Amino acid sequence: MSARHPSAEAPLPSCTLELKTIPNAPRTAVVGWLGSALKIKVHAPALEGRANDALLGYLADELGVARRAITLIRGDKSRQKIIRVDGLSLTEVKTRLGV
Repeated sequence: MSARHPSAEAPLPSCTLELKTIPNAPRTAVVGWLGSALKIKVHAPALEGRANDALLGYLADELGVARRAITLIRGDKSRQKIIRVDGLSLTEVKTRLGV
């Protein structure tokens, strides 16, 4: 029988975040909470995934993580979205976004 050894590295934190997005805004910005969803205005139009790309890039910049650390889980063609942020806890995400 082999003994199980705990991994030397702790798993990185991750969290999911519900978003309400508004495309075609004058500028991209976090607006605040709308119920349980974080409302974000996105400057890019909702054409051919441009608003999603702009949203995820904006969040990566604001959170100080690589773009690949942010994944759109649900809502590709909807204003209601769920994203996953790898490498940060929900508390860290809220702190970095100032909400």
